[in-house]
Amino acid sequence: MKNFLKRSPYSQKGRIGLICPSTNTSIEPEFNMMAPNGISTYVARAFQDGPQAPALYKQIAKNVAKASRDLGSAQVDVIAFGCTSCSYFTSADETKKVMKENAKGATPILTSDSVVKAIRTVGAKKIALATPRTEFVNKRETEWLTEHGFEVVSVKGLQLGSTGAERASIGYVSPETVNTLVMNTDKQEADAIFISCTNLPSLTLIHGLEKKFRKPVITSNQATFWNCLRTLGIDEKICGYGILLENF
Repeated sequence: MKNFLKRSPYSQKGRIGLICPSTNTSIEPEFNMMAPNGISTYVARAFQDGPQAPALYKQIAKNVAKASRDLGSAQVDVIAFGCTSCSYFTSADETKKVMKENAKGATPILTSDSVVKAIRTVGAKKIALATPRTEFVNKRETEWLTEHGFEVVSVKGLQLGSTGAERASIGYVSPETVNTLVMNTDKQEADAIFISCTNLPSLTLIHGLEKKFRKPVITSNQATFWNCLRTLGIDEKICGYGILLENF
């Protein structure tokens, strides 16, 4: 850990570097909502554009190097890549290697890794998967979760993301729409609900959904921020955003 005497009063507990796809407008405010005093988040963007295809995610991953270098100059302690889908179509290990090399040794964290860790931490094995995405992504995400030892008992998507404009529009999906999506996705046999996508506004819904369905609700941003805190050695309990941050 770096010398905290050289820190501003806003980052005495740690600095999080956050890389997000350029059209994402949700992850930064949600990170700031969850942040306890002494944790600051610094953001860089990885440009993306074009139709939905494996090449799109490779484009984003390629731009992670510059974003990591920019964040490294801010002396961040951990660096998170806030894109759930990229790991499904690119090499997660290579992405983390690029992040660490360009961010001056900051510990790299991926949303995909964070989600797996979070689901395992709450003890879930059977997952109801709710996403804003098209079948192109949902199919690969289901395969990916299965490869990591989970059973996806239900999956529903809003069929958004085929174009750059549609991917940007995910950040404007209403809470009512997300609630309806989750209601249509959950199954009694699911141990947990996973709301995927770092651009889907869902943080403020977690508490109510957990009360309603009586099971853990994991979201991409919640899991990523939780993993950042725990990697920094901060076990502070944060209330209002689900049992993951409150109890683990």
